[in-house]
Amino acid sequence: VYQVFENVAKKYDVMNDSMTLGIHRVWKDILMHKMNPCPGTLLLDVAGGTGDIAFRFINYVRSVRQRQLQRKLKQHQNLSWQEIFESYQKDKFNSLGDSQVVVCDINREMLKVGKQKAQHLGYSEGLSWVLGNAEELPFDDDKFDVYTIAFGIRNVTRIDLALQEAYRVLKPGGRFLCLEFSHVSNPLLSRLYDLYSFQVIPVLGEVIAGDWKSYQYLVESIRQFPPQEELKAMIEDAGFFKVDYENLNFGIVAIHSGFKL
Repeated sequence: VYQVFENVAKKYDVMNDSMTLGIHRVWKDILMHKMNPCPGTLLLDVAGGTGDIAFRFINYVRSVRQRQLQRKLKQHQNLSWQEIFESYQKDKFNSLGDSQVVVCDINREMLKVGKQKAQHLGYSEGLSWVLGNAEELPFDDDKFDVYTIAFGIRNVTRIDLALQEAYRVLKPGGRFLCLEFSHVSNPLLSRLYDLYSFQVIPVLGEVIAGDWKSYQYLVESIRQFPPQEELKAMIEDAGFFKVDYENLNFGIVAIHSGFKL
């Protein structure tokens, strides 16, 4: 698995767009709206090497902060222009409200791609990158408010260990969110999806990334991944409460959610 992501890291974003016709961006936006982070949130994004979730988190928190600042200034209509300007400048420098996102990935190449993207897009504040294994996270107990893993958990060798680690590093009251390819229940759609997955995606992998085998593996890993109810039971077994899932696009992907109480 490590070698697969080592091979595809540089073309990972292009392939995601090609394989999903760009819909993966919508799925990640839905995940962020479901999380609905407030300023001050400490997020751990596991297997998030290219930064897609981290950058969305920063954008989301910044926009929440911006709205809070506008509301605050509206409530003080009698302030002078100078006072408004000073208040705005002071809050602008803390645009994340002490929020932080830690991106943890086992693959150096994926982290390298993510760091380059962050630099190119101008993300630096509230963002850190850590090399680490989802099955043995290099973090203290009860540290994070939210744990996310998007399109990463199916590549973990021991899903049960990764879920136990997610539970360990979350604070009491913290939330687990997993976005992953899942199982399509509609038989006709399932057949069409299989046809596309096994006949088209490896060809795209060869044409775009020059790597048929890695994308053949990715397709097979999706089919071997536990269906929605089975994964829900595994999340509950790890200790999480109020576990549920939301199917997107007829179950092509699902967002699983749980809380550490």
